[in-house]
Amino acid sequence: MRQMDSGHQHRVRTRIALFIIPELEDKPMRATQLIPGVAVVLLAAALTTGCSDGHSTKAGPGPVDSSVTATPTPGITAAKRVGSLPTPSTATSTGYPTTLAAPGAAVPQVRDAFAVLQATYNDSCGTPGNCQYFLNRLLTNLDDLGNSMKVSPKGTSHFRQPLAWIGQMQNALGGDFTFDNLHKHQSLLVTTRDKINTWMQSYPDDYR
Repeated sequence: MRQMDSGHQHRVRTRIALFIIPELEDKPMRATQLIPGVAVVLLAAALTTGCSDGHSTKAGPGPVDSSVTATPTPGITAAKRVGSLPTPSTATSTGYPTTLAAPGAAVPQVRDAFAVLQATYNDSCGTPGNCQYFLNRLLTNLDDLGNSMKVSPKGTSHFRQPLAWIGQMQNALGGDFTFDNLHKHQSLLVTTRDKINTWMQSYPDDYR
């Protein structure tokens, strides 16, 4: 329906009044005949005004609820969790290889550990394909002997020198027990064994 401004609506109503009032004054007998027509005209004008008002009114945005909290973006939230989440350690284990023992088994006595170490004199890297096995065995036997000396009834003070040699070897390896690193320190491993063997010969009670 075509919209009408307020000025135009006023002029329409004025014309209707000017047309109807003289007619009612001059011809009262026809008033009853004209009233229905007047009602129709006035109703049409009212409807026109209503349509104009209805179409000219625009609904604005509703009030903003300040209590509503913005939903965090999943990606950002996950990133924070991940970021909070902690970074996994890549440091090489500092444990030293030793011979596996049954749970609760006693640490071998010094003489037994030393006898096993002496058996490595029958082996070497000279045999093709045997070097990796030999170096791992030598390292394990030296660590086993060190543990036996630490729990010996004679105390660590008695074995101060051989324990110092074993400690120097372990520090030099730096917790890296790969074949490449053991091969790099092959001379150190063999020399540590030989020095301990010579020292033990001076204390026959420790290995008999």
